[in-house]
Amino acid sequence: MFEKIDNSRRHFLGWASATLAGAGLAFSSDANYKSAATGSNEPKFLKPSGKFERLKQVEAGVLNVSYAESGPKGGPPVILLHGWPYDIHGFAEVSEILALKGYRVIVPYLRGYGPTRFISNVTARNGQPSAIALDIVSLMDALKIGKAIVGGCDWGARTANIIAALWPERCKAQVSVSGYLIGSQAGGKIPLAPSAELQWWYQFYFAAERGRAGYEKYRREFAKLIWQLASPKWNFDNATFDRSAAALDNPDHVSIVIHNYRWRLGLAEGESKYDEFERRLANRPRIAVPTITLEGDANGAPHPEPAAYANKFSGKYQHRTITGGIGHNLPQEAPKEFAQAIIDVDHFNER
Repeated sequence: MFEKIDNSRRHFLGWASATLAGAGLAFSSDANYKSAATGSNEPKFLKPSGKFERLKQVEAGVLNVSYAESGPKGGPPVILLHGWPYDIHGFAEVSEILALKGYRVIVPYLRGYGPTRFISNVTARNGQPSAIALDIVSLMDALKIGKAIVGGCDWGARTANIIAALWPERCKAQVSVSGYLIGSQAGGKIPLAPSAELQWWYQFYFAAERGRAGYEKYRREFAKLIWQLASPKWNFDNATFDRSAAALDNPDHVSIVIHNYRWRLGLAEGESKYDEFERRLANRPRIAVPTITLEGDANGAPHPEPAAYANKFSGKYQHRTITGGIGHNLPQEAPKEFAQAIIDVDHFNER
């Protein structure tokens, strides 16, 4: 079911550069958390359904964005961002937990996923990171959200990082799975050790037209394989996978995904209007907003070690490793731990 949001006044954020907020003292360097599956003594919540009952739509920037909203309208806003090849249902249980705590939770389908659509047929189907981040800033404008806690996984974590780095005035705090994921085309051209390159096999597959055709034809089979490789200990059922895989039927999905990975390798051009953003991101800016980074102890996807990115967060900061066989799709595999990180980072400035 869809609820249309009438938004006659669309405001698109100006292109002026924002200066990062002053650095703060790091809150903590590391913490280990058991997942619910290990029998930890964490607060119990109402049993969530694992799905969203209603979606809303709003025009924001170049998109008509489809999103789920939970919790009280006047609650502190939280924006949760999915990655590839996942969708908003990765945050269904997280959203219910946070809504019960009084947060207003917004979970949008990214460009190329689910019912989200481009407003114009002539808009470039661009998957570069800064374009996706600006989509979320435009969504905040459309919903009249000045500042929010932003959390994400995979593409969503990268998007949260970019918002925190380029628009810190819009980001109260962030929770980022696998830490600091800001990159650049120049960085993408640097060869890695063979074992590391092997983990990125799909990126090289997508570089060829055979890969594009293969993903178009087998997108669900491809997505299930990625789920299995990235979360080798997560025993998800077919219903869980099918619910999210439906989002990949978006007509722009393949174009967005292929462009994203080709752009990273310098095999596809971006749009000039994003050049200044990408130039700033190529300098790998430090992030000053309060941050909690999370990592699962069984993440089978390519990811940096926590020690490699700890110094990229100059404000109050904490890292948590979630144990118990938690893989790459951490919000869906360990929703209580992800939700608790959102709640905790919200209160960093009070400590």
